Amino acid sequence: MDDPSVESRAVDVFEMRLADIGTVDVAQLVALSVSVRWPHRAEDWRLMLSLGRGVVALDEIGRICGSAMWFPYADSFAAVGMVITSPRLQALGTGHWLMTRVIAACGERSLRLNATHAAYRLYRSLDFKREKTLYQCQGRANGAAAAAVDRSDVRQLSERDLSLLIEADAHAYGAARAELITALFRQSTGTGLLRSGRLAAFALCRRFGRGHVIGPVVAASDADAIAVVAPHVAAHARQFLRIDTHSEGDAFRAFIASAGLALYDTVTTMSLRRGVNDPGPRAADTPMSYAVVSQAFG
Repeated sequence: MDDPSVESRAVDVFEMRLADIGTVDVAQLVALSVSVRWPHRAEDWRLMLSLGRGVVALDEIGRICGSAMWFPYADSFAAVGMVITSPRLQALGTGHWLMTRVIAACGERSLRLNATHAAYRLYRSLDFKREKTLYQCQGRANGAAAAAVDRSDVRQLSERDLSLLIEADAHAYGAARAELITALFRQSTGTGLLRSGRLAAFALCRRFGRGHVIGPVVAASDADAIAVVAPHVAAHARQFLRIDTHSEGDAFRAFIASAGLALYDTVTTMSLRRGVNDPGPRAADTPMSYAVVSQAFG
């Protein structure tokens, strides 16, 4: 894309300019996310930088005052995330400026993001429409809950399963994310259920933030989703564990709660030009998304 550093704007008493997110130090990005109490480590930022694009707003002395990223999974679709504005500038239009640049850079792509309560009005003003609620559940894992789950058909995934995992994720998410899933797989522990040569369910678990996060989780039923998640709960008993899910009031959510992952917060999944990547109605035995990769990746 064109060099965004040629664009500048006066915000309150600050003269800021936009720059490509790949040109700044990761430590500055970590400091930005810490300023809004997001748990991202340097390693988490590096993963996102390797898979996405983005812009940052810099003040006169090079301090990062805001960021926004997008992950172009297809020519017709991208996920938007890591839209952060320094607390001192949150009411001064910086977020709108960054998002306008992201939308322009993404062209005619359909966009999806997860909006915090603070950013919801911003996205509505940009014509994003509400889809559903995403529930952030976290806490110290209760291994006893996992011990009660039948995991006899669950096995650890290996490199030979990667193509099946990519295919299952594409069907569940509505867009192929081969590069993302491959990168996640190589830093995660994966569990899966295979039936008749097809990956009926899977869950990945990796280091993230304060501990570990489970996601994505893809399954055709609550029972299968619970079966592939339970080994990760057991493996991280008494450790900090997180999962972000759209599931509401079902057996899967009940299991998550019993596993010690209490509801911590909610965000709103929203979309612009919705429909391009919407998988639509599914047959009863078709895998669906039970947990997202992260709020940024979707």
